Amino acid sequence: MERTLALPQSARRRPGDLGDRLFIQGGKCLFLAFLAVAVVLPLAAIFWRGFSGEAGQGGGLVAARELLASANFHWLLGNSLKVSLSVAALVVPVAYLFAYALTRTLIPAKGLWRGISLLPLLAPSMLPGIALIYLFGNQGLLRGWLPDNIYGFWGIVLGEAIYTFPHALMILISALSLADGRLFDAASSMGAGPWKAFCSITWPATRQAVFAAFCLVFTLTITDFGVPVVVGGDYQVLALEAYKAVVGQQQFGRGALIGMVLLLPALLSFGVDAWLRRRQGDAMSGRAQVHQPKPSRLRDAGFLALVLLVCAVLLGVLGMAVYSSLVKFWPYNLSLSLRHYAFEETAGGGWLAYRNSLTLATCTALFGGALIFTGAWLMEKTHGQRALNQVLRLLSFVPMAVPGLVLGLGYVFFFNLPANPLHGLYGSMTLLVVCSIAHFLTTAQMTASTALRQLDGEFEAAALSLKMPLYRHYLKVTVPICLPALLDIVRYLFVSAMTTVSAAIFLYSPDSVLAAVAVLNMDDAGNVGGAAAMSTLILLTSAAVSLLLAGASRGLLRRSQAWRQTAPGH
Repeated sequence: MERTLALPQSARRRPGDLGDRLFIQGGKCLFLAFLAVAVVLPLAAIFWRGFSGEAGQGGGLVAARELLASANFHWLLGNSLKVSLSVAALVVPVAYLFAYALTRTLIPAKGLWRGISLLPLLAPSMLPGIALIYLFGNQGLLRGWLPDNIYGFWGIVLGEAIYTFPHALMILISALSLADGRLFDAASSMGAGPWKAFCSITWPATRQAVFAAFCLVFTLTITDFGVPVVVGGDYQVLALEAYKAVVGQQQFGRGALIGMVLLLPALLSFGVDAWLRRRQGDAMSGRAQVHQPKPSRLRDAGFLALVLLVCAVLLGVLGMAVYSSLVKFWPYNLSLSLRHYAFEETAGGGWLAYRNSLTLATCTALFGGALIFTGAWLMEKTHGQRALNQVLRLLSFVPMAVPGLVLGLGYVFFFNLPANPLHGLYGSMTLLVVCSIAHFLTTAQMTASTALRQLDGEFEAAALSLKMPLYRHYLKVTVPICLPALLDIVRYLFVSAMTTVSAAIFLYSPDSVLAAVAVLNMDDAGNVGGAAAMSTLILLTSAAVSLLLAGASRGLLRRSQAWRQTAPGH
């Protein structure tokens, strides 16, 4: 009989093998069904709606040609490309230097600077735009610093730069953390200076990560409408046009066509990045030694100044948003008050939106974490369905190349069809949870797969010899060992679901409105103080839950990770 697990030849089957096969094959089929419904079919619906020539649909190729040939589309595309390239050109070099300071220098308090640099991840993308209004708007605190107001090109660039900076930083920190100290010792012994060592060792090993960060920043910027809707003014971009076409004008065909256009840069970036990854070899060998930077007062002082400057900007912008949420009436009455937090008295969703976001984030973190980790385990630690495993791996990477705005449009076109038996889910919290899990699946799945690949296959062999059912081995052995990675996945999913707006903006109903959507609605209604208050509440909630998970995990890790400790006398 064909074996389900790759185990030693001496291992004998036990009565639970049928149950194990059902667990493995049934789990994989369920995961495949989820990916088909949550990712493949919504994307197919976008192309069907965009190219359909039926009445009331996209208008087919004729409408596509008219859109692509119109002067308005060329203007929007030019604006989007100009903003996205400017943001990427600004963010990536600064993020690279910041990551270099954290990994290759001896500056003090690295943990503090890293924590500050990641704060924008805990807030919706509209928060930097709101803060910029209070800083440089028509009645801004620093209005005299700018010859013109903040609304327009530079407002979008600055807001997107703050929003995308931590995303680029995480990629570059990961790349710069991998360094073989032997290479630098050899370069030093041959008389190479720091600049020569950087050009011959560090840059070749990290340039692929630089390109990946550039593509990520470019894609996040060109598909985000949160910052443009707040500080864009008359400077319109494609993402904002797609949002207006679907939400404001009910032009679903136009929204589908623009969504397909926005999908192209993400797919191109993803394809080129995957090609470069195949060409680049492993950064470190098994015998590599950790690189320890040598003291240098001039270098460390320069990088510390850069880090302090960047952190001051981030804290200034985020702090301004928090402060503005407490001001009674800007700029005439600067006394502090909690009146903007009385959401029940304002339009936009109120406390219901905040409770809904907590529900969404909690369900996404718990159900998504269990689903994604189990799916990764089935793909990495079981064998026998090679073709199915390849299909699952391929589909798991698709969400990485699909912007949230495009995925949300696909959900509108697929789940809002009256003939669809799943039509009843449209506008429900269940669909929002499914969409959030699908949107953030790839990063979580890669985290789980990386942790699972570190486990020796002998764990499964030992479970077989002890006649332990596979599901019990998974719960009693695999999960405790990989608990750090699982907690990271839960924290990532919670924060991402709490702050997301790009996909959810098309899917909520009056009963399932979310806090990030409420920020957008309050800003549209002119209640900028209320929008700042809700954004601050999202930021504080994300930070508090992250800290609670980090604190709670210490006790859990001490119990479940005792095997990692060195035994006495060794």
